[in-house]
Amino acid sequence: MTGKQARRIAEFIEPLRVRPGRKVNLAKDFDPAFRPLGLRRKNSAGLLDRGIALLADYQRRLAAENTHGVLLCLQALDAGGKDGTIRHVMSGVNPQGVHVEGFKVPSTEELDHDYLWRYACRLPARGDIGIFNRSHYEEVLVVRVHPQNLDRQKLPQSAKGADVWERRYREINDWERYLSDNGFSVVKLFLNLSKEEQRTRFLKRIDVPERNWKFSAADVHERGYWDDYQRAFSEMLSATSTPWAPWYVVPADRKWLARICAAAVLAHTLIGIDPQYPTVSDEVRRDLAEARKELEAEAPHGAARDPYLAEHEGASRDGKRAEKRKKVRA
Repeated sequence: MTGKQARRIAEFIEPLRVRPGRKVNLAKDFDPAFRPLGLRRKNSAGLLDRGIALLADYQRRLAAENTHGVLLCLQALDAGGKDGTIRHVMSGVNPQGVHVEGFKVPSTEELDHDYLWRYACRLPARGDIGIFNRSHYEEVLVVRVHPQNLDRQKLPQSAKGADVWERRYREINDWERYLSDNGFSVVKLFLNLSKEEQRTRFLKRIDVPERNWKFSAADVHERGYWDDYQRAFSEMLSATSTPWAPWYVVPADRKWLARICAAAVLAHTLIGIDPQYPTVSDEVRRDLAEARKELEAEAPHGAARDPYLAEHEGASRDGKRAEKRKKVRA
C-alpha cells in the first residue's frame, strides 16, 4: 500500500463521512444514488476485487500482530443490502478471523441486563474483525420508533424520562471511546436506501420464488414508519458521529457501489491501524537457522535443498534478466 493509494481511498470516502458535530438531515444531506468521485459501473471493474485483496492482506497482518481489533457496525432499513455487503466485501478474508453477529429481538436473558450487555458479549477479540449485522444502534432506532420496546427493557421509571435518547447517545459514545482507547477501532456504516429502491427490492423478493424466504409481511408494516426512521437516523448520525468512531453514510441504491464504498471505508480503517507482522528475536532466528539446516539435510537425491527458496530465487533472476533486456532495447 503506497501513500498515494491510501490518499485516494481517503479522498473517495470523505464525502460519505459524517463530520463530528454536524447536524444531519438525512433526506437533504445524503443522496442514496450519490456516486463518489462520479464513479460509474463501467469504469469501476476490478475496484471491489482490489479492495477485497487489500482487506485480505491487512486482515492477515491484524491477526498476526494480535494487538488491535475492528468492530464493523452495519445499519440499514430492510432490504438495505447488509447481508450482500458482508458476503461480497469479506469474501477474501480468512473466516477464522472474522465473526458476524446478528441481533434480533432481545431474549429474556438479554432483557435482564443493561441494553448494551448483549453487544458487549459479542465483541471481537484482538486480531479479529467483528461484524454487527444491526448493532447497538437498534437501541436508539427501533426502540425509539417503537417505544413499547423500551417498556420491555425493565428500566426504572427514572431512566425512561424525556432525556432517555440523549443519555443513550452519550453512553454509546462513551462506550465506543472506551473500545477505541483499548485498541478496538469502531467502523460504522449506514447503508442509505431510497424508499423507491426499497419498494423495488421488496417486489423482487415476492416475484422471484428463490427470494420469497427473504420477505416478511412485517417488512411492509415497518415501511409504514419510514418518516419516523428517517428522523431517528438523522438524530443518531448527528449525535454519535465522533472523531474516534465516525459514521459513514453509504449510498445503497446501487449494490455494486455500496460494496465498493464499504470495502474502502474498512480498508481506510485498517490502513490507519497499519498492523505489522511480528519480528522474532535473535535467539529465535538462530533456532530457525538450525531447523533449516536439519530440513535441508533431509532433501532426497536430486531435489532442491529448499524448494521454496529455489523457486523464488529463480523468479528473481528471471525478473532481473528481463529488466536488463528491456534496458538494452531502450
